[in-house]
Amino acid sequence: MTRPGLEVADIFRHRGAVWRAQQAGHLSLGQCKVMAAIERCRSAALGGHALRCTDCDYTQIAYNSCRNRHCPKCQAPAARRWLDARQAELLPVPYYHLVFTLPASLSRLAYQNKAVMYALLFKAAAETVLTIGRDPKHLGARLGLTLVLHTWGSALTHHPHVHGIAPGGGVAADGTQWVACKPGFFLPVRVLSRLFRRLYLEKLRAAHAAGTLAFFGELRPLAEPDAFAEWCQPLREQEWVVYAKRPFAGPEAVLAYLSRYTHRVAIANSRLLAYDGDRVTFRWKDYRCKGRTRYKTLTLEADEFIRRFLQHVLPHGFHRIRHYGLFANTVRAQTVPCARALLHQPPTEETGAQASAPRPTFICPVCGGPLVIFDVLLADHAPRAPPQALE
Repeated sequence: MTRPGLEVADIFRHRGAVWRAQQAGHLSLGQCKVMAAIERCRSAALGGHALRCTDCDYTQIAYNSCRNRHCPKCQAPAARRWLDARQAELLPVPYYHLVFTLPASLSRLAYQNKAVMYALLFKAAAETVLTIGRDPKHLGARLGLTLVLHTWGSALTHHPHVHGIAPGGGVAADGTQWVACKPGFFLPVRVLSRLFRRLYLEKLRAAHAAGTLAFFGELRPLAEPDAFAEWCQPLREQEWVVYAKRPFAGPEAVLAYLSRYTHRVAIANSRLLAYDGDRVTFRWKDYRCKGRTRYKTLTLEADEFIRRFLQHVLPHGFHRIRHYGLFANTVRAQTVPCARALLHQPPTEETGAQASAPRPTFICPVCGGPLVIFDVLLADHAPRAPPQALE
């Protein structure tokens, strides 16, 4: 695998120490840990192993990854493992893509209360889809839904929203049949938007009454109930963005989509274009434009780039991928086989050959053969010379 010309880790290693000193007392422990993990990822600081191809004797040094979920280099293997686990749950029906977005006026409050308001975003979006799906006026069925949290816009701004993936239909209330939605149409977006707005604001008001919200800086006056109610009033009157895309072509397209979205971080290394020690230039997509004009470049001071990247660090232990309805973790083992049976699809089973021949963890880039570990490198100890050949 070729190393990108520029990585987030390069910027952190060059500017991170100075920036952390300037921001002392203003960074969370989680943000400091993310910076340290990215700086050390796949370097001698974490140790590694020496690999040799069993077919062509090609040798390679592979340093260990940090496995931090915010690291741009560690998400591809994690996404592959997650997709392998999800593949058996795909149903032979069209899948739809939904997006639920918080209004921009809630963004600052959400940043000050990440754990609370991101959780409310999940709950309100899931409850919206499942409630409308159960309504006999629409589908009258129990749906399945997977939600993925993204907190960024393409320019690294704070833009909390969840992407949802749902099969086009569900199991009838009595469990005797599969109820399919109309071709090319999942649920009415306007109805979803109105219910999502009402549910989120109700849950937000309850969180305020329970004292679970914190207010800092210019938002401090909102700690008073009357001021908070007045501040929320315009939110009840504006339109909330709920977007529903056309259905995917099939299960394979769903997997391809999930591989791009489930383990995505705020910015991929491939989008970085230049870093001169003071400023960072990267590609971004302006969704307000159409066609090729939406692809643009943006240059930020290195300190501002680091600040924007770290504002997307999630609270410790916060789950950014969640499943609801038919796909909920507590019932999935029973509901997915039931849905398959109603759709007359046989259960998926691995063949004996597949089970007995697992895919190699490391593959030779020269001949495609398996790479095996023949030496272990301790952390903070770089090899002094190329590994010697086995006798």
